[in-house]
Amino acid sequence: MKTIQLGASHLSASAVALGIMRMDALTTTQATELLEAAVDLGINYIDSADIYGGGRSSEIFGSALKQASVQRDQLYIQSKGGIVPGKRYDFSKEHIIAAVDGELQRLGVDYLDAFLLHRPDALMEPEEVATAFDALQASGKVRHFGVSNFNPLQVDLLQSELNQRLMINQLQFGLMHTGALDFGFHTNMQDDRSIDHDGQMIEYARLHRLTIQAWSPYQYGSFAGIFLDNPKFPELNAAMQRLADEKHVNKAAIATAWILRHPAQFQVILGTMNPKHLRENAAGAEIELTRQEWYDLYLAAGNDLP
Repeated sequence: MKTIQLGASHLSASAVALGIMRMDALTTTQATELLEAAVDLGINYIDSADIYGGGRSSEIFGSALKQASVQRDQLYIQSKGGIVPGKRYDFSKEHIIAAVDGELQRLGVDYLDAFLLHRPDALMEPEEVATAFDALQASGKVRHFGVSNFNPLQVDLLQSELNQRLMINQLQFGLMHTGALDFGFHTNMQDDRSIDHDGQMIEYARLHRLTIQAWSPYQYGSFAGIFLDNPKFPELNAAMQRLADEKHVNKAAIATAWILRHPAQFQVILGTMNPKHLRENAAGAEIELTRQEWYDLYLAAGNDLP
């Protein structure tokens, strides 16, 4: 399994992570099988959140970890918090610490390798977040910190008060969600694609050694659906199939390889709960696309080059 250096640390993380958002649909036995399959593939990074399955996903994972032939120190376990579903985002010290404590209990572990703030809170007070992070680190409950769905100025604002260096920003990215790239190609133009919606997040991450974790890598739009084998995208699926046939993998592996080919060193979060599909999709971490193959896929996804 290809590895990346996580943020500015010396931690060596698998380029593909297992996201457990849907693990609440599994039995403990099924979750154990999935976890062992992931570790056998060289996947050492687990991503969760306190709201996944209403907390049940983390509970199932915790039970699976106890049953699996996997040691806690073989894994980097990450969770996220800060969302009160349907009500608010909450970065108060009280809520952040409670979110971590809840996840530790559900996951059945003593510490998190990383804790991420799940979505930007307009009422965020960086000084208060800093006191929460300091307390969590001093207690040994969290070793590293990051954010999710933040733009660069939001990262800078928070970082200005922290004693810890933010290591991660989790963002949606994939062949059919390329806005963070499109505006760069259209610099100095006046069309819609020249508009930067994200504050040059990829360039910022590279400059500040911030790992971007790509969530929903096979989705188009915002939870609109999967583009793989979708008749709405015949050109893209044909291009992926040609490469998949040449490289003896499936199309999802090609979509994974496309993200990992970018020099920003993304980490791709795979959310499948099927061990067979996990093996097939993670195979993209072993494929190095050529520059032309990467651009061919970008164009086949409906993009253009000026």
